[in-house]
Amino acid sequence: MRTTLTLIAALAAGPAAAAPLCTEFGFAGLLAKCNRGAPIEVTLASGQPLAAGPVTLQSGAYYELRIRADGSAELGLSGPEFFRAIWMNEIVINDIEVRPMAIDSFEFDDAGEAVLSFVAIKPGRYRLAIPGSSGESQGVVIAIE
Repeated sequence: MRTTLTLIAALAAGPAAAAPLCTEFGFAGLLAKCNRGAPIEVTLASGQPLAAGPVTLQSGAYYELRIRADGSAELGLSGPEFFRAIWMNEIVINDIEVRPMAIDSFEFDDAGEAVLSFVAIKPGRYRLAIPGSSGESQGVVIAIE
């Protein structure tokens, strides 16, 4: 019992930055509107940067990763370490909702869009990148605090 109370006290005393974005979740829990961060935009286009710059997420907050491909080339987006550091709510492709256990990557043969909704869980720095690419702009660093 004492160990449990010590653990609870340590968790409660943790940094405020590790808390979700709101304190009153209501019926929706972590998916509550007040706990949603800004969407993350990623564009798959031949010779173009994936994102505007690095992204910082809050552990315990809900986000959407919007991946758009312009169809200029067959391109993928890989980041298994990142995908294992989040809890995936769903992936929506052409109005079809998929609720996966885990993924390693996305691949677009043509123009299209996929939206991954998730809760950031495990703090760390992760990289989403076009497989086989080495250019800095062909990836995006996502930090979960």
